[in-house]
Amino acid sequence: MYKFFAYISRMKYITRWSLMRNSMTENIQEHSHMAAVLAHALAVIRRDVFHRPCDPDKCAAAALFHDATEIFTGDLPTPIKYYNPAIREAYHQVEDVAAGKLLGLLPEELRPAYEPLLREEDPEVRQLVKAADRLCAYIKCLEELGTGNREFADAAEETLDSIRAMELPEADWFLEHFGEAFGLTLDGLQRQ
Repeated sequence: MYKFFAYISRMKYITRWSLMRNSMTENIQEHSHMAAVLAHALAVIRRDVFHRPCDPDKCAAAALFHDATEIFTGDLPTPIKYYNPAIREAYHQVEDVAAGKLLGLLPEELRPAYEPLLREEDPEVRQLVKAADRLCAYIKCLEELGTGNREFADAAEETLDSIRAMELPEADWFLEHFGEAFGLTLDGLQRQ
């Protein structure tokens, strides 16, 4: 009996943004879906707008699994995870062990297909998934601010700055063309 997918299904129990008061809770399964949608979009933008080779499906698949190790590690809040280089490096080592544990829950024949997803081996894919992850965080901040939750005001500004600091044309293009829509109400979305 292999338990990989049973563990993956438990991503819905790992809550994000644990240090902040949330109007709407978010788990890593929901987050991973949106990250996959955005990673796919960024890859399409890279390919179709900037005419650089890119595989949107590969990026979407990698984003679906980018937080899977948190099934074992939990979601370590960003201010802690990136507090200093030693903590960041130690956490990367913990994530690598967790990825190995997940891979061990698969039949050997399937491990080569999932290893690049769990270990984020392709640097170009990793870059787009990281940008998608940050876009998700920014969108979450906008949603929380839209409910009047000022707890996310600083996080929104810092996250937008971190996206801009990536100097990734695909992320900038996405924000320019789609970003403002995330602040609209349902009625605002339906207006022409």
